[in-house]
Amino acid sequence: MKGLQVVHDDLDGRPAAALMRDGVLDDFLLSAPDDAPPVPGSIFRAITDRPLKGQGGMMMKLPGGDMALFRGAKGLKPGEPLLVQVTSYAEAGKAVPVTDRIIFKGRYVIVTPGAAGINVSRQIRDEEEKVRLLEILHQFEMPEGIGLIVRSSAEGAAEDDIAAEAEHFLGLAVAVLNDADTQPELLVDGGDAQEVAEREWPVAETVDGFEAHGVLDALALLDTAEVTLGGTTLFIEPTRALVAVDVNTGGDFSPASGLKANLACARALPRELRLRGLGGQITLDLAPMAKKDRKQFEQALRSAFKADPVETALVGWTPLGHYELQRKRERLPLPKGIA
Repeated sequence: MKGLQVVHDDLDGRPAAALMRDGVLDDFLLSAPDDAPPVPGSIFRAITDRPLKGQGGMMMKLPGGDMALFRGAKGLKPGEPLLVQVTSYAEAGKAVPVTDRIIFKGRYVIVTPGAAGINVSRQIRDEEEKVRLLEILHQFEMPEGIGLIVRSSAEGAAEDDIAAEAEHFLGLAVAVLNDADTQPELLVDGGDAQEVAEREWPVAETVDGFEAHGVLDALALLDTAEVTLGGTTLFIEPTRALVAVDVNTGGDFSPASGLKANLACARALPRELRLRGLGGQITLDLAPMAKKDRKQFEQALRSAFKADPVETALVGWTPLGHYELQRKRERLPLPKGIA
């Protein structure tokens, strides 16, 4: 099938969603199991517990006995309530990473406490459409200190849909910010995979059934570390400390084989990491290439990750010639054999 299509189904008893682009799996979201750490986007009233001396951080109590790590805790004292939002999944055995810069994200708008004003996404370039969107939102009396960002997905959307969502999230923001209780509590759930897909993949068609739409076959290919890209082969292997990506040229022994393999890796890597739900520190063991070709590889990598929805920092080269990235843990790793 041509175009974009969102497919819903349950996998391993958990809600899941797949984004198909021209019949090829482009993105995949799987809900966390019941015993998983709090999901990114969740907003809590947390209670400060103990400072981390020398690190500028504070351990915080969440409901259910979970602990959170808040960095930049200057001026906080133990026992104080604080509104925080989960930024990424916690690594095994570690505290949940949180921030006090909370946002309320919808399909069309993002409400931003502490950043007043109404702004339109830079991806919307049509001036008439910008004016239309601003007119829709200027009908609201913005609460003091709260701002609003119009997302690119609002372009061409119905006025009533945008206005209704803005009204909902502005009201939710006011209610959360005015919360005055003093016990740990979940105030806003980050949502399951299908709810996140509805927010992040605003496409026209949503259907049900992974098997009927080729999703299970695509997921089965992710159950191995090996990725074949023409004559190039990648091995993507998560370890406890990092994700290792090994790039091989296969049977190509030409002088340019290393550069060609590394460029193929750069183009494919965002999708492969996205589908596998991999984040954290990522180390690329690239095929041999001349140092003069590094700039071309970096440009290809930067271009590939520019369109990727998961925040990724391109850190740079190591003394051994590896290339390192740091990727936000917005998703849980895809379990082995799940398809």
